[in-house]
Amino acid sequence: MPRTISSLEELRSLLGETIGPSEPITVDQARIDLFADATGDHQWIHVDPERAKDGPYGTTIAHGYLTLSLIPVFNADLVQLAFGTARVNYGVNKVRFPAPVPMGSQVRASVTFTDVTENAAGTLVTAKFVLDAGGPKPACIAETLVLVTR
Repeated sequence: MPRTISSLEELRSLLGETIGPSEPITVDQARIDLFADATGDHQWIHVDPERAKDGPYGTTIAHGYLTLSLIPVFNADLVQLAFGTARVNYGVNKVRFPAPVPMGSQVRASVTFTDVTENAAGTLVTAKFVLDAGGPKPACIAETLVLVTR
């Protein structure tokens, strides 16, 4: 059940607090293959399980951008911004993929709101997502921007 944030004041009070982890998402081969089809990235390390057995990870791995694309699912599991009229993806300041996501991994995420800035269009919310696939390093760290319109 996501944490409901009812006001801008409540959101400001949460700056620096980590929320999570989320429920896990299993990154199976079917998801990886669908992402490869959607993006045209059919590199063997992602889509050829037989060849990947002899590769550096012993199995296929998720595309980095597939891992990144799970953030909206994790966000919906973690928080609900229940103020403003709409939420618009505004961009990403920084993304890193410190570790691979091997096929079959259970990925979880946590989020920390790091900045809230009001402007003429609404409120720009900066959030740091950390996605963990069970290894010693995170699978993805991304600083995202969402515009909450008035």
